Amino acid sequence: MSAESSVSPSRVGVWLIGARGSVATTAVTGCAAVTAGLHPPTGMVTETPAFADCGLPPLSSLVFGGHDMVDCPLPKRAEGLAAGGVLPPGLPAAVTAELAAADREIRLGGPLSGETRDEDELVEALASDIRDFTIRCGLDRTVVVNVASTEPVPTGTELPASSLYAAAALRAGCPYVNFTPSMGLHHPALASAAAESGLPYAGRDGKTGQTLLRSVLGPMFAQRALAVRAWSGTNLLGGGDGAALADPGAAAAKNAGKERVLADTLGGVPEGETHIDDVPSLGDWKTAWDHIAFDGFLGTRMVLQTTWQGCDSSLAAPLILDLARLAARAHEAGLSGPLSELGFYFKDPVGEGPAALGEQYAELIGFAGRLRGAGDPQGTSGERPGSSGERHDPSGQRRSLPGERR
Repeated sequence: MSAESSVSPSRVGVWLIGARGSVATTAVTGCAAVTAGLHPPTGMVTETPAFADCGLPPLSSLVFGGHDMVDCPLPKRAEGLAAGGVLPPGLPAAVTAELAAADREIRLGGPLSGETRDEDELVEALASDIRDFTIRCGLDRTVVVNVASTEPVPTGTELPASSLYAAAALRAGCPYVNFTPSMGLHHPALASAAAESGLPYAGRDGKTGQTLLRSVLGPMFAQRALAVRAWSGTNLLGGGDGAALADPGAAAAKNAGKERVLADTLGGVPEGETHIDDVPSLGDWKTAWDHIAFDGFLGTRMVLQTTWQGCDSSLAAPLILDLARLAARAHEAGLSGPLSELGFYFKDPVGEGPAALGEQYAELIGFAGRLRGAGDPQGTSGERPGSSGERHDPSGQRRSLPGERR
């Protein structure tokens, strides 16, 4: 049963940071394909019976736009993905109108080379793009989702690009989802702005492959009282992610989430490291290998090895659609603050919550029940415990950034 069967016909914007990347292109193409009945919603948890009657916006109501620094049109980008086996042959041509419509709503991001605008001016320009999109398209609300390439852990006091976009989302009055390991709203300088915004937000770093498997296997070893001695891993990947993660700083940001899952599920970090290698010939495909050494009864030494081969864009795209719908519904229901119940989707979830996938799934299903019981979107029955329930002005009431001149 589709989760769309009893929802309101509101139109919801999905503003993608990195809107012409592989993940964004796959998400826009996939949404159009599922809406047209060309493909089933495989991988979309929100299309399972557990989410029926939750008031999620239908896929047909989603309107896409975003920021990017490249100018390759989405239809051409989709054709390239089809040639690489990421998208089915002929699908880009079947949904070219939808891709072209989304491409018309993509704006140049920042900071630009030789940028002369200060942080506040740049954030305001980015926020203005989002507000204009919401008004121009007649949207009830817009969710901002970061799917841009991973950036290194920032040093110094300047806000990195991901945090500038996150600040712009807050200023435009939009729920925010960080699907990357980049800093985003995690930057200390944005903590008070996020808390005062009255907006829901979720992240960070989507859990699509190796870490998804680790969040299942880690609890298994702990629950069976098997002593893990070492856990080593290797990732081979190409495409934009591979190129970005060739930077040691970006790779360190990515690996931090992978290691955190093991620490949280095993009660400590075992020996071993995770390596990420850029293999351009793999394109959007990746291979993740884990070598787990563990002790059994009477110290018997054993080994488990796993190999995960998948297409990151195809794994991530349905999750992007899930998260956009869930964040939009949370905003409609008056929820604010970190959406910890969405930890099921992330390596490094915001808020407090379990690390084991089974427990995270139980929390997600509980969240579906809360959304179902929220009732009147204008009421307060859906507020998070301890939240202010504050409504953010959809016209984009400005919020101060640290050090902003008012």
